[in-house]
Amino acid sequence: MRNLVFSVLVTALTPFFFCGCAGIDAGPYRARVVYVYDGDTVKLDNEERVRYLGIDTPEMNYKNPPAEYLAEQAKEFNSRLVKGKNVRLEFDTVRRDKYNRLLAYVYVDKTFVNAELIKAGYAKVYIIPPNTKYADDFLSLQRRSKNERKGIWAY
Repeated sequence: MRNLVFSVLVTALTPFFFCGCAGIDAGPYRARVVYVYDGDTVKLDNEERVRYLGIDTPEMNYKNPPAEYLAEQAKEFNSRLVKGKNVRLEFDTVRRDKYNRLLAYVYVDKTFVNAELIKAGYAKVYIIPPNTKYADDFLSLQRRSKNERKGIWAY
């Protein structure tokens, strides 16, 4: 009986010892977006904040207005893509930033949200090694967005 209890405890607690957050390493991470902070940061129904990997959108500047150029539009575009929807998170090498936000590539069904923000011209490529999985793809999308003068590239 003791062996069974020990075995169950080890199995249940192993994720905490290896990543500090149960379930994140255990396969696809899925949750529902309940709040959109801006073009590249959201809050999930489990209270986790997620910062999109590989991109940077104009800042809302909540503490020191006004918002940067196209920040409201980037937030609205992101909201239309993810708010109230179930998302799947894909991780790279580093999974949390210094603010304890999850760092992820975000998908709604087959839509790659990070890429859509770049394509629409609401995000610049922002790669911080070692999280470089989609760097080349993102740079290619950004070149196209710039050439088509979309969003932030419309000047």
